[in-house]
Amino acid sequence: MRSKSSVAQLDAIDVSILEVLQEDGRLSNLDLAQRVHLSPSACLRRVKQLEESGVIARYVALLNPKAVGQHGTSFTIVNLETLGGDALERFEQAVRAEPRILDCYYVAGANDYLIRFTYRDAEDLERFHTEVLMRLPGVARSNSMLVLRTVKRTTAVPLSAG
Repeated sequence: MRSKSSVAQLDAIDVSILEVLQEDGRLSNLDLAQRVHLSPSACLRRVKQLEESGVIARYVALLNPKAVGQHGTSFTIVNLETLGGDALERFEQAVRAEPRILDCYYVAGANDYLIRFTYRDAEDLERFHTEVLMRLPGVARSNSMLVLRTVKRTTAVPLSAG
């Protein structure tokens, strides 16, 4: 079994399993085994090892934001007043507690954080900006980029150069 903190050594079969599961995580073990040319028992054993090692972190349902009324997506750059003391931790705790923030990245360069969230309409966007974003601890300023069209979006992590 691999340590969760080390980089997993994946063979070609592991990579095949992971590529198939990243496309359809609901495949039955039998269907997965057939697609990767393994017996069902060997396939199940491999998947369990990938789960236990932390390579497979979890299984989720990916929703279509528009189908649930979230018609807009914003990527917002956030800069804090200061990065000293416990300012980062206070900000990050508040972000983790806010369910409408989908992603938050601490970034290198001229800005501090990049946040992604969805919204229903212009009023919802304004409300989120005023009542949530600008009230996060230590926020000095923000700059939002509103998505006009999604050209590519994937959750699949590339596993091979091909």
